[in-house]
Amino acid sequence: MDVPLRAAATTRRAGPARADLPDLAGPGFWRLPPSRRLEAFARLRTLAEPAYFVERPATWHGRERGFHALVRHADVVTASRTPRVFTSAPGATTPPPARWVRALFGDSMVNLDGPGHARLRRVVSRAFTPRVLAEAERDVAAVAARVVDDMIAAGPGDFVSAVASRVPFEVICDLMGIPAHCRPAILDEVGRASENTGVHRGLRLPGRGLRALARMQRMVARLGRQRRREPAGDLLSALVTARPGGETLSGRELGAFFSLLMVAGVETTRNALAHGLVLLTAHPEQRALLAGDFERYADGAVEEIVRHATPIIQFRRTVAEEYALGGRTFRPGDTVVLCYAAANRDPEVFPDPDAFDITRSPNPHLGYGGGGPHYCLGAHLARLEMRALFGELLARTPGIRATGEPVLAPSSFDHRVRSLPFTLTPP
Repeated sequence: MDVPLRAAATTRRAGPARADLPDLAGPGFWRLPPSRRLEAFARLRTLAEPAYFVERPATWHGRERGFHALVRHADVVTASRTPRVFTSAPGATTPPPARWVRALFGDSMVNLDGPGHARLRRVVSRAFTPRVLAEAERDVAAVAARVVDDMIAAGPGDFVSAVASRVPFEVICDLMGIPAHCRPAILDEVGRASENTGVHRGLRLPGRGLRALARMQRMVARLGRQRRREPAGDLLSALVTARPGGETLSGRELGAFFSLLMVAGVETTRNALAHGLVLLTAHPEQRALLAGDFERYADGAVEEIVRHATPIIQFRRTVAEEYALGGRTFRPGDTVVLCYAAANRDPEVFPDPDAFDITRSPNPHLGYGGGGPHYCLGAHLARLEMRALFGELLARTPGIRATGEPVLAPSSFDHRVRSLPFTLTPP
């Protein structure tokens, strides 16, 4: 749906509406084709004050405070690496989780700062022992091979359901030690929870997304109690079983972490894999380069796919103290949105930013965040999954390609692919 950009951006304390700027707060903008959104971001990066203020539309309870949008690479990196000023609490997503939701489900790491965030990250990081990481690498290769086996046997269809969603989901379930009989139910709940992160109009009421999270957390809490009694040598056991002097996750913390893994870890990699097939189909010269010397170009291809796709479009931060950045002075309580999709096309950092170039070097994209304490914990695993799958696909199905445009979910949060038709027959 191609709709015009609406006037909504204003300066904070003075000045008329600037009709040439897009409405990042309205659903119309996020229903535009990605190319139109990228054009708008390109205009924003040329502003004298690129950290411009966006009014929020009136809602059922009155006008909300707006937000400042950061669209330049350098500004997003600075905000990401200055956590004392740009805090993740009370929430990194828009809107932030209600207090009762946080009390019921616990705080996800992405919504925490300081000692609370550091403790959770420390517990999780220590659970990823060298043995666990080595097993994960073997599991990734085995899952990729198994998924491609099934894809070849089934033939053409929807790449998202047949391939892209299966790889990260099965890898994480293997890593955590989720029994096979629990996985179909968990996968259903992941789908319901993820559909709650798109573009919404009007009042948002607790619905099936929160119920799905509750059911998923109850499942993993039961498994956590079993592992405390009978550790099984998997990541789940490591997270709930203390070593001497060590820390563990509580049942609620385990549920919050597992939800983060399932919704963030599965969905983001799924979308990157789907966008990767689209890009390799649209750029046959880059595909031929990768297939001709996979070991040489695989790492660069993974990074360029993530830059181009930018699976997470934006995260929000709340200003804790006065700070000047991007031509604007922020004050305590202000909301700042880190626009990764805009920063990843900044020509000051990426020459010819719209080109898909697997040899691009350096490639300091922000697909896993802009650095700092909230840099993605799963970045290494996501890279392994993408490398393994595209290696299998190019070696065993050289004719695979997308046969149509991806069906995208209109979302201001993630670059989600709902479906993507594919064939195994070369053009």
